[in-house]
Amino acid sequence: MSPDTIATIKATVPVLQAHGEQLTRLFYQRMFENNPEVKPFFNQAHQQAGSQQKALAGAICAYAENIDNPTALAAAVELIAQKHASLGIKPEHYPIVGQNLLAAIKELLGDAATDDIINAWAEAYQVLADIFIQREAEIYQSHEQQHGWQGFKPFKVIKREDNSQIISSFYLQPADNQPLNPHLAGQYITVRVPATEEHEPMRNYSLSNKPGDDYYRISVKRETAIESEAPHGLVSNFLHDQVAAGDTIWVGPPCGEFTVRTPTGKSMVMIAGGVGITPLLSMLHASLDKNDTAQVTLIQAAVNGDALAFSEEIAELKDNNSNFDWHVRYSEPTDNDRYLGRFHSEGLIDEDLLDSVDKSADFYLCGPAGMMQHCHRLLTQAGIPSEQIHLEAFGPALQLASE
Repeated sequence: MSPDTIATIKATVPVLQAHGEQLTRLFYQRMFENNPEVKPFFNQAHQQAGSQQKALAGAICAYAENIDNPTALAAAVELIAQKHASLGIKPEHYPIVGQNLLAAIKELLGDAATDDIINAWAEAYQVLADIFIQREAEIYQSHEQQHGWQGFKPFKVIKREDNSQIISSFYLQPADNQPLNPHLAGQYITVRVPATEEHEPMRNYSLSNKPGDDYYRISVKRETAIESEAPHGLVSNFLHDQVAAGDTIWVGPPCGEFTVRTPTGKSMVMIAGGVGITPLLSMLHASLDKNDTAQVTLIQAAVNGDALAFSEEIAELKDNNSNFDWHVRYSEPTDNDRYLGRFHSEGLIDEDLLDSVDKSADFYLCGPAGMMQHCHRLLTQAGIPSEQIHLEAFGPALQLASE
């Protein structure tokens, strides 16, 4: 990228910081009108909530701020490339995004959108697009080599079970009866279902089972609208209401960079909120299966006992592994919870609870964005280095550490 382009891009940072979400709203509006064929790649509930626009605005600002320091973007590039590969994004989709993004910049800036600015952003976008195209090609090739297929193929539902009042698990095996190679603990698969007449929407769901099983297990929370005008979760409700043992759904290979990075002999602390237990449960199985004597701690937060998932499965792991400690914290326990005594503490995760764990451990967090922001802040205040903290955000990736 030329020095003039870099200078021009960095000069637009203040405008992006002030009007980034306005830009991304214009971008999505234009793209969905001009290229409706790309709508299946996007979660419309996230669009209506504004979280997708906010995430993209943050990503564009980060790119502009670090345009001369690409290594600072490596982690974000890998996260997005994995997400793109999970959905089947191909090189031909990038010009669609570029054309609509440049048009949105022109509309937002008006007369201030000089040729120098538009040309600089066109060059910068193409450089970034080339990076993604190359990395995604590598991921697609690895899917073929490691798992034996790219894109989507049919899987049969061999079992369905309820894990809580709002979470159900679906056990999946390839319809062609081909064996499954192990996924990496923490990864997700993409599910495509015929939920509407117009298209078959896709969603990512973490694999909650142990790597090496002869099936995939996804554990899906029924997503209900928070606001009266917002839609319910399209795919999650379809799975809960329409899919049973014996049915077939379409599945993509495992993707995702939120995986176990802790070396043998080092302790781990996992902090799960609600359905955020799903990737951590796979990590828990994999970590305890290594016969490593290092301490593994799970802090599982839930509203109450009705919302707590996998308690029997985790209790069995606790009984069979002396190096595993499990702490259940309810934010709003019921009278029945208190009577049964099947939780360890009450309230939100706080400093006192985190003070009880090994500060030299690697920390893995997954749950609602607010919970992860809160826990990340507590860990940072406790002096935990950033390289020991690993996060997984369901939905658009937010700048959790800074909010």
